[in-house]
Amino acid sequence: MATFFGAGRLRPAPGTWGSLATLLLWWLLASHLPVQARVPVILLLIVIVVAVGILASTLEARGCGKKDPSHVVIDEVAGQLVTLIAAPITWQALLAGFILFRGFDIVKPPPVRSMERLPEGWGIVVDDLGAGVYALIVLQILLRFGVVR
Repeated sequence: MATFFGAGRLRPAPGTWGSLATLLLWWLLASHLPVQARVPVILLLIVIVVAVGILASTLEARGCGKKDPSHVVIDEVAGQLVTLIAAPITWQALLAGFILFRGFDIVKPPPVRSMERLPEGWGIVVDDLGAGVYALIVLQILLRFGVVR
């Protein structure tokens, strides 16, 4: 689970592969859901991924002896899903959400970077949730003003 079914083992940039896998799976799932079911489903998925992700990333970090192993990408799954809350299932919105999340995850603007100091899996997962919130806000602004459709 920590590697999101092996996506974290892909090189280069395992976090990008984890985000891309999330994006594609959400697109497949959401395109088969009624529009009114998408937000409740993605919120449920986020809760599940965060709960499983904190535990799985804690165990993997302990097992390999690293604070935030690069092959652990369940945190990117959680953050990417947060970004896509209420986003339409269009290639433009999904691409913008992907780029925004990866950008905020890499840059980690305040206070996101400080969240990495939380213990074990909490620090691994919560900083990506913060990056996801930043990306969600920017994506919703872009959608609201018609920059992205």
